This record gives sequence, C-alpha cells and structure tokens, in this order.
Amino acid sequence: MVNSELFKAFEFVSHLLTLFSLSWYFMTNMQWYSYKIERVLLKHHKGWWHFFYFGLPFILYHFSDHFFWIFFYFGYLPILYSWHKNLDRKLVLTWRVKRFFIILISLAVFGNTLCLIGGKCETFSLILPLIVATVGSMLIEKIIFRSFYKKAESKLKQMHNLKIITITGSYGKTSVKNFLYQVLSKKYRVYATPKSVNTTAGIVRDINESLSLDTDIYIVEAGARERGDINEISQLVKHQYGIITKIGPQHIEYFGDILNIVKTKMEIKNSPYLKKLLLNIDLKGYKLELKRDTYSIQFFGNEIIESESTLDGTKFKIRIDDEVFPFSTPVLGSFQSENLNSVILLAKELGMSIDEIHQAIANLKPVPHRLEKITAGGKIIIDDGFNGNIDGMLEAFRLVSKHNGRKVLVTPGLVESSDELNEKVAFEIDELFDVVIITGSLNRDFFKDKLISKVSTKIFLENKSQLESVLQKQTRAGDVILFANDAPNFI
Repeated sequence: MVNSELFKAFEFVSHLLTLFSLSWYFMTNMQWYSYKIERVLLKHHKGWWHFFYFGLPFILYHFSDHFFWIFFYFGYLPILYSWHKNLDRKLVLTWRVKRFFIILISLAVFGNTLCLIGGKCETFSLILPLIVATVGSMLIEKIIFRSFYKKAESKLKQMHNLKIITITGSYGKTSVKNFLYQVLSKKYRVYATPKSVNTTAGIVRDINESLSLDTDIYIVEAGARERGDINEISQLVKHQYGIITKIGPQHIEYFGDILNIVKTKMEIKNSPYLKKLLLNIDLKGYKLELKRDTYSIQFFGNEIIESESTLDGTKFKIRIDDEVFPFSTPVLGSFQSENLNSVILLAKELGMSIDEIHQAIANLKPVPHRLEKITAGGKIIIDDGFNGNIDGMLEAFRLVSKHNGRKVLVTPGLVESSDELNEKVAFEIDELFDVVIITGSLNRDFFKDKLISKVSTKIFLENKSQLESVLQKQTRAGDVILFANDAPNFI
C-alpha cells in the first residue's frame, strides 16, 4: 500500500515534469514565430523537431504504460536540455510565457489531484491541460492586448502635435529608420521603435512604455508576414508620412509571390492622416492603387547621379530641385545612397535645410550588424549579420573584393528565399572567398554541391557554438572576415 502511494506520487511529479518539458519546447517555438500556432506547424524551418521533441515523447507516454519514466529521465530530458542549451535564441520568460505556465501547471495539479482522489485515472492527461492552457492563454492575451491597444491609441491622441513616420519594405527599413532618426535628431525631439520591434504588439508596448509625451517625431518600423499586418499598424499609429523601401522576395514563403508582398507593403497608405508617401523607384513597375488627391506621392532613387562605396565609406551625388548636392558618409554600401535618398527628401519635407542634412549625414553612425566595420587583432571584420537579402549580400561581397588580403565568409546563405538566389550567392562566393564557413543545416547540402571550384577551405557547422574556435584556427592578421546574415539556429 505504501509503495503504491509512493509510486502514484512519483507519477504525479513525473507527469508535471513531462508536461512542463513538452510545453517548454512548445512555447519556445511559439515565441520564435510570434505566437502564431499556424506558423509553428506549417512554416517551421525544422519541422522534424516537432516529432522528435514533442510527438515521439507524447506517443510513448500514452503507449509505454508505467515504463515511460525510464525514457523520460534518461532519454528525453537530457536530450531536451542539450537542445535548449545549444539554442542561440532561448525562451524569454515574459509575462505572457509565465501566465501560460501558471495556467498549465494549475490545471495539471487540479486534474491530477481529482484523479488521485477518485482513483479512476490510469494515466494523467497530457493533451487536455495543454489544449486548455493554450486556448485560455490566447483568450487572456487578447483581452490584455486589447486594453494595452486602447491605452496606446489614447496616448497618441493626446499628442496633438506629434508627427509620425512609418517605414516598411522588404529591405532597408531598419537602416532608413536609424538614419532618419540620426538626421532628424539634430533639430527635433525624435523617438524611433527600438531594434527589431516592428509588429503591432511590439509597437503597442513601445508606445505605452517608452514614447515620451514631449516627442516631436515618432518613427515606426513596420514588418509583415501576411496580408493585413501593415494595415493593422497603420490603423494604430495613423502616420502622416510613409516610406516604402526596396521590395524583394524576402519572406516569399509567407506571401507566395512578389505581388502579394507589394500589396501588403502598400497597406501603409491606409493611414487616415497620410500626407506624403515616399516610394522606392522600383515600385513604378507595379500597378498601384493610389489616391493622389488625398496625399502626395514621391518616388525616390532616381535622384542619385553617381555613387561610390569602399571599405572607408560612401560618396554620392543627388539632384534636388534641379540642383546637384554631393554627400559623404562613413556608412558602407552603395545601396545605402538609395536609402539615404529617402531620408534626405523627408528631412527636407519636415523643415531641415540642405546644410543641416548634409552635416548630419556626414556624421552618421553605421547601423549595428548592417555592414558595420570593426577592426580587431589586425583583422577587418564586416558585420552584416542582420542584412539577409540578395542585394545587400552581393554589395557586401563587392566591398570585400576590394581588400588585398585573404577573404573569409561566415554565413548560412539566404533564408526564407529561393534556391535560384542562393545559387547566385554560391557562384559569387566561389569566385571571391578563400575560407567559407556555412552555419546551420538549412542550406548546408545546397552549398556542399555548389561550392566546388575555387574556395580553398570549406567548413560546415551544424550550429554556431564552435564558430569562435574555428575562426581562431582559420584566420590571421590581414584577413577580412564577413559575417553575412546571422540567422538563428532554429532556421
């Protein structure tokens, strides 16, 4: 009798640990994919993980009777711990995550206690508390989010003189946001959404927690994974000025084709207070539904007369109102002249003189992890880890080609893109680099097949935990090392 009760207590605790472990894996994936369960199930880059870390232990729990605990303690738990330890983007215990676990464990303890009292449960349920906690958590989050949304809306309404700029596009939106912030800050009190905050939920939180009431200009970066995302942000912030940067096949797997990407980005025009819309010149090639009688339209990019970029900086000339003005900036990348074109036009629209803009651009600081130049130990490091598009990657290659010493590349290749574009990348890599380190498994086999000629050293790493030691062995003073597209290892 005593042994039976002890075993039941052991099963009780083991069940809670099993449920917690499976849910830890589940919530880690949910957080990666913006808490969209359909993206976790249908758009995951390593879908086989779901079977190995969730499906298999779930099946064994229900069909291995009382022997499951041997597998759990000596198999699954150590493997899951190793998986978590090697992640470069671990689960962050936000209040949303904490609320989920509180609901889950409370349901499990309550259900298990009833089972023990009634004595009718052969095994404690895994699926029921997980489903109820997931649905309940989502309902609670919607209620909480709605109250935060209303609070953010109310705060923006109080700021009668606030000018709001929303920036979207496939490439360059974060760079434009940072450059525009630096330029406008020379004259105005400016605040911009931090780092990679570009979803409705992130912007709502940013407004409530960080936007100061004495701000003159608020710059918002707007990202999207599906139709309606940009419209949702536009209806919240109700910007007067909008910028759409370059459009390309980034996140093509979510949208299906370029036209859907264009239509999604064009939702920026749905702001009821829109005064001026700046569009990359490439958008002229698409049929756009624009109401020019309610806001003005200006395409940018064709004002640039010439542009030259080296590892020391970028120089370009731009035509404004029939006059040509030269600009120079320490920012790397010839494509940045196009991004700066939009910054110059909007800064002028908002009341800055050409001289003020000229001085601000001459003193721009590079955006972290976007063609950021660092020197260390006699090596030149070009950190382009947050720049994961084809144009940016090829421009980084062009800049590296100007270096006289050995050239080293660290990259997973392009992600959320096509084999055709990765083949173009592979061809350029083969022609240019001496040492190539491919990280992650997404494009590993592809590059093994394509890098067959001139690269003298090819290294393939499953994850980035060994990268530092590999670089110490493979690089030396005089090398230039390019980090291109630092994708997390769940991709």
